[in-house]
Amino acid sequence: MRKLCLGTVGVLSMTLLIASVALLVARVLQKAVELQVRQETVLKNGTELFEMWEEPPPPVYMQFYFFNLTNPLEVVQGEPPIVREVGPYTYREHRLHVDIHFLDNGTKVSSLNPKSYFFEPEMSVGDPEAHLIRTINMPALVAMNMATATPMRFPAEILLILYDENLFTTRSVHELLWGYTDKLLSALHKFRPSIDPDFGYLKKMNGSDDGEYIVLSGEKNYLDFTRIVKWRGKDSLDWWTSPTCNMINGTNGDTFHPLIDTGETLYVFSSDFCRSMHLTFQKYVTVEGISAYRFSPPEMLFANSSVNPDNAGFCVPAGNCLGAGVLNISACNQGAPIFLSPPHFYLSDDKYVQDIDGMHPNKEEHETYLDINPLTGVLVRAARRMQINAYVEKLPDFIQTGNIKTMFFPVFYINESVVLDKASVAKLKTVLLETAVMTSVPYIILALGVIFGALFVALVCKPLRAREEASEDERAPLIRTS
Repeated sequence: MRKLCLGTVGVLSMTLLIASVALLVARVLQKAVELQVRQETVLKNGTELFEMWEEPPPPVYMQFYFFNLTNPLEVVQGEPPIVREVGPYTYREHRLHVDIHFLDNGTKVSSLNPKSYFFEPEMSVGDPEAHLIRTINMPALVAMNMATATPMRFPAEILLILYDENLFTTRSVHELLWGYTDKLLSALHKFRPSIDPDFGYLKKMNGSDDGEYIVLSGEKNYLDFTRIVKWRGKDSLDWWTSPTCNMINGTNGDTFHPLIDTGETLYVFSSDFCRSMHLTFQKYVTVEGISAYRFSPPEMLFANSSVNPDNAGFCVPAGNCLGAGVLNISACNQGAPIFLSPPHFYLSDDKYVQDIDGMHPNKEEHETYLDINPLTGVLVRAARRMQINAYVEKLPDFIQTGNIKTMFFPVFYINESVVLDKASVAKLKTVLLETAVMTSVPYIILALGVIFGALFVALVCKPLRAREEASEDERAPLIRTS
């Protein structure tokens, strides 16, 4: 009976050890989990994933930081601008996917993505309708740029003088963001009805969409989940001077495919940036107890064309290449001299920082990043940051520009941030716990094998130890001679 028990324990131990090693080497359960994740990562009507894509639950916040100019007269005379950062003015962003249609047997999905903004006073420094900001007079700047060296120069100068328009203006935060009726634009509207009498940097963004998107559902390949194939009916852009720069790559930055690897390059298309961009792995992070990979744009993305030749296509007009970190988006903003950069010219040419008194670039506050759970591809935290700048220079035809130095004048920067809400965190933790338990089965089997192996050794060695530990009287012979 004892030998039978020893044999059973020994065989069981060896079987468990061999099974666990085989499962670990073959990654059977890991592959099963990955297969399940791939099969479930598809946009299908009626699924929980589709509902989360249709109306994303995590709140998105848009924070605006303005640069208030303190020395306008000196700037026109050629002195460097002195600006003071004011903010944040925070708005909660509500986004949806509407007018949804499934195309090509469910392999593609078309939709519109309208966004609405609601002011959050508790997360702001004050009332945007009461706080005034002195900044560049964009309507006047646009008018001067359009009219300089043309027959419209003299009429434009008369209108500027008549309406007392200068290179700088003072407006409320609300007016600068969401719009106001401008006297100069109203006068120009009478001569050219196509000119909008109202101006605001985000005037047409509240409650509207940026065009139709067609994305892949992930039905054919999980790596293509929500990857954009067309925007506004086109599969490429036409603002830039090279096919590479005009490519529409990646998702919109809200969703990503699952099973992400640290060696991957993630692509995102942003209509606000007027381009696609890529992000690479930076470090491991933990958000609300959930492990994530942090991806951020590499420094090469912002490099000038001499360092990164791929960026030569962003030199518009052709050959007009800028320093690192600045992108001319006037072509996709009706010709307005608007240039994008990271906040405070972070990762930009040092000249742009030195031109403005008040720039303090740093990684923690000004870097764009995405924190993504690698198994599910769920975005658990993100911050998208960009700065709106105006290109200003002396225009001899207009006295309003005086002797101003050529520069990129910072108007404001945006911090668009999101953190997974509590309900979504709980759901994601449940999913991750289930997969962790499933993928831990080989280790549990291995542990049981080790335990049974130890029990087998203990049972085998027990009689030997018993004999060795017997008392001296027990080991003495039964018949003793004196």
